[in-house]
Amino acid sequence: MGSESEMIPCLDFSIDELGSEDIGREKWEELCKKVREACESYGCFLLIYDKIPKGLCEDMFIGIKALFDLPEETKRKHTSPKPYRSYNGECPVIPLCQSFGIDDAHLSDTAQAFTNLMWPQGHPVFCETLKSMSSEMLELSFLIMKMILESYDLPKQYTSDIEDMKSTSNFRMIKYKVPESDKDCEAALLPHTDKSALTILCQNEVQGLQVLTKTGKWVQLEIPQDGFVVFVGDILKAWSNGRLHAATHRVMMSGDQERYSYGLFAVPKEEVKIEVPPEFVDEKMHPLRYRPFNYGEYFHYFVSTLKENALDVFAGV
Repeated sequence: MGSESEMIPCLDFSIDELGSEDIGREKWEELCKKVREACESYGCFLLIYDKIPKGLCEDMFIGIKALFDLPEETKRKHTSPKPYRSYNGECPVIPLCQSFGIDDAHLSDTAQAFTNLMWPQGHPVFCETLKSMSSEMLELSFLIMKMILESYDLPKQYTSDIEDMKSTSNFRMIKYKVPESDKDCEAALLPHTDKSALTILCQNEVQGLQVLTKTGKWVQLEIPQDGFVVFVGDILKAWSNGRLHAATHRVMMSGDQERYSYGLFAVPKEEVKIEVPPEFVDEKMHPLRYRPFNYGEYFHYFVSTLKENALDVFAGV
């Protein structure tokens, strides 16, 4: 499995490569092409991106560990009527996984409300870290989707589609417990595709994230220290008429160290309509695969059925 992981591209978005104002058009277009090709071929890629300060990443993990160390009754105060948002501490299907989900954590009021709920005495460092990290990752998700748009040479008018597809976000913080001693390896997160447009994840030094290749092989992603992994979600797959691949992935835990991760899921608001641009439709090579659909209705369908092929069943032509 290890050697195969080398096929997953690792792209460099560092300031030297991307951040200067005078980056050449040819260099920019080449990087956009690499992003698109990775998303088409693998549905994911590894990413080096030093615009998000290393210190902010470290502070985020310190904050997450402190969060999950809080008393269980405190953590259970975080509830939401929406799926995958409330604190999840005891799930028999995935007993190793605990998680929090926060919508639009980049907004000051949202970050403050969550922090005050967990720490009534206040925790300004965590609040600022949560807000800053989710804001940086949301900005990065827009950059990546913009690169995909430009690589397909679509008209600028479709920038509004990108804005719609990231019109809200869900920031998730996850702790994976050490598996029981009599098990060499245990599933901590079951195989799935994300119901987002785009997902950006960061983890501590404990590996375990695996992706299913198009050839049906599970590959462990060796995420670089201070690096990220980017996943195409169902919404970008549908919008691109299936040209972009939504990668199935899972988490397998082994060893004796806890794994912590956080991720930004860029998603449309419930009322947003997802529709394939006509430029993506070619009756000979790329016939229409997905009919227009409402994101909220699709997400409700998935939650009510949990079908692995929910997108194709719900919106497939």
